[in-house]
Amino acid sequence: MTNENKAARYDAAALAAFGEALLRGVGLEADKARDVAEVLVEGDLLGHDTHGLHLLAGYLGELEKGSMTASGEPKVIAERSAVATWDGRRLPGPWLVRRAIAWGAPRAREHGAATIAIRRSHHIACLAAYLEQPAREGLLVVIASSDAATASVAPFGGTQPVFTPNPIAVGIPASAGPVMVDISASITTNGMSNRLKAAGRRGAHRWWMDADGNPSDDPAVLFTQPPGTILPLGGLDAGHKGYGLALTIEALTGGLAGHGRADPTEGWGATVFVQVYDTAAFAGADAFLRQSDWVVDACHASKPRDPARPVRLPGERGLALRAEQLDKGVALHPGIMPALEAWAGKLGVPVPAAR
Repeated sequence: MTNENKAARYDAAALAAFGEALLRGVGLEADKARDVAEVLVEGDLLGHDTHGLHLLAGYLGELEKGSMTASGEPKVIAERSAVATWDGRRLPGPWLVRRAIAWGAPRAREHGAATIAIRRSHHIACLAAYLEQPAREGLLVVIASSDAATASVAPFGGTQPVFTPNPIAVGIPASAGPVMVDISASITTNGMSNRLKAAGRRGAHRWWMDADGNPSDDPAVLFTQPPGTILPLGGLDAGHKGYGLALTIEALTGGLAGHGRADPTEGWGATVFVQVYDTAAFAGADAFLRQSDWVVDACHASKPRDPARPVRLPGERGLALRAEQLDKGVALHPGIMPALEAWAGKLGVPVPAAR
């Protein structure tokens, strides 16, 4: 986590209650406010501090101006026994994704798998934040997202943006704890690019490309006219792989939802794909665990390139950090609480004390 050692720490439950109170203060229904706050805090617990409470001030602004819908239900566009398409009506993304998993889980238990495509969701925050509990229950969950309202990633070989970073996440059951993959089709994200640019910092590597096609370690190239782009996963050498992944996610989100980049934009939001598999419905839950555990053990046993940094599985560090922060307090990035204190003062919500 960025600046973890210097950041003030807060009780996780207190942060969730604080976030919920702020969201309710701008009119979000109680169940939605609770889900959004819990998902954002979960992002911080797992160390994804650009996609945790960092997002809350923006969400509050969206609710205040009516760009995020504060009440009601999604509209069902189509539904079969284990497949559905929802119009999210720009309702909060974390609430919609939790709803989608809750819809899909019993249908996956019955049919083996269930799939939902959601058009017109608002932003869905940290994808990894949805994975742990279903995986511990033997469910393999896949979540993918795109945002048709913006573009910051060029197709491989191009210089003009077409895609967003287009994340995809997979929660994989394993006996020692879930494997939680959360990656993007681009080298870095818009959130990290914005944070580095605001701090006047450069990236660790050349993660961006200027408008003339030159690789750069400076996120400021995204804000020029014409703008530069974020490089696809694989960069200039193997970016065709990230490009292919971005196209796949566009098909799973905008394609299946029937709404995306071909349609007029409505502002910050998401088109979402959620798929839930019941591992017991295939070769059996025990057989699945035998295979996933073997792979986990083999990865751990692989001789590390750097002896001081043994091989770990995706999500392993996040789950360890989550346990530590539940015990010692959540180390918030220094810029988060000042932004929320302004909202707290405006809405009359007490600010939680740091530990």
